[in-house]
Amino acid sequence: MADHQPDLAEDARRALGASRTEMREANRRWQAWSRARSGPGELHRYRSALGEPESRHVVEAYSAEILRWPLPLWSDLRWEVAIGPTGRRTPTQVWGCGLVRAPGAPAPELRSEADLRPWSCTIAEVANAFPPAHPREGSAPTRLQLDFTLPGGTRRTAEFTWGLFQRLL
Repeated sequence: MADHQPDLAEDARRALGASRTEMREANRRWQAWSRARSGPGELHRYRSALGEPESRHVVEAYSAEILRWPLPLWSDLRWEVAIGPTGRRTPTQVWGCGLVRAPGAPAPELRSEADLRPWSCTIAEVANAFPPAHPREGSAPTRLQLDFTLPGGTRRTAEFTWGLFQRLL
């Protein structure tokens, strides 16, 4: 997220009480983890990094399970992982993951372009506030873009990292 919002990332680093060296080391470990081709599997890695999920629920229509973890930096967001069957040797695989609003946490009021501030809203919140909205691939695997329509008919594209708003393109 520091690619798009370095000042916010620096503020977050300070809020967590981490040094720049600790931040770089954590990023190095994350990059190594996320690119590892072998090991216990992606879901196990999330559990080893975040502990047991705060909540879980089954979406029977898709034979999927949604797991959510709280995050120390964002109390009003959760890290969400959707898992489902693979049909292979492993019984489940991660279908997707990203940041979502915590149950009961107030979502921002999104009425205009001015309400879209970095790190303030999730992709689902923008899509719901400004229909019609159409997601598409972003510039990296952790990024998505969302084409949407502002009141008055103006079309815009927003970029999200891990499901959190970063910028308008």
